[in-house]
Amino acid sequence: MYIYLNGNYTKKEDAKISPFDHGFLYGVGLFETLRVYNGHPFLLDDHLKRLNHGLEELNIKYHFNKEETNYIIQKLLENNHLMDAYVRINISAGQGDIGLQVEPYTNPTIIIFIKPLEPVKELAEKTAVLLKLRRNTPEGVERLKSHHFLNNILAKREIGNLTANHEGIFLTEDGYVAEGIVSNVFWKKGNVLYTPDLSTGILNGITREFVIELAKNSGLSVKEGLYKVEQLLDSDEIFVTNSIQEIVPIYSFEDKAFPGKRGHLVQLFYQEYRKYSDYLWSRYELIG
Repeated sequence: MYIYLNGNYTKKEDAKISPFDHGFLYGVGLFETLRVYNGHPFLLDDHLKRLNHGLEELNIKYHFNKEETNYIIQKLLENNHLMDAYVRINISAGQGDIGLQVEPYTNPTIIIFIKPLEPVKELAEKTAVLLKLRRNTPEGVERLKSHHFLNNILAKREIGNLTANHEGIFLTEDGYVAEGIVSNVFWKKGNVLYTPDLSTGILNGITREFVIELAKNSGLSVKEGLYKVEQLLDSDEIFVTNSIQEIVPIYSFEDKAFPGKRGHLVQLFYQEYRKYSDYLWSRYELIG
């Protein structure tokens, strides 16, 4: 496979970065993962908007441009003979002296990874597991999609080999539903779609925002707030979301059965995904 590294297209086996990169030394870095459907990088505008906001927060002086980024992705698709793919845009602070730096980072390391993905053909359901490990609070004012992933890794270790068909659900220290290990959480009760509020310290997922707009377009009321597990267990449908797995229906949680992929709402959202995935650049196009 070929990847992009600081202006060059190189075989992944030949890629190298400096051991003095502050992304390696201190975790100063961000990433975005997205899917390419039939050559189209879905919701690229939204991913780059979040990424550029994070770069400002980390004082990394770089701005991702849609046209340039899409050009790189298209070249990677061409070089790797792909039409459907997983893409990870990764940017770290770049090389510096040992020691914490307060000055802006002006020469970051930029890597864009790619690997093949099969086109989505049907909903893949999972069972949810309540994690004993609590969700850590964000490193700053808000949670960024950063290199600080130890909390997620420890959670994945907690459920071990169940990961393929299970998703762990975090609670906050105060006992409120937060998010999955690699996902945002939604549930439907009546004509209302619920999801944890950003004040719980969760990542504001790109697919999370997209689904909220889909729900509003479908006539559902959307409520974001602080919720206990009991409210999740009392729901009609549960599903989790992320940019690679899309909509993942939950068929079991805490030994209680749910509709899973038979759920009306997840079926609707699945069809909406198929309608938009190979041409939409931003969720704002849904708003008009």
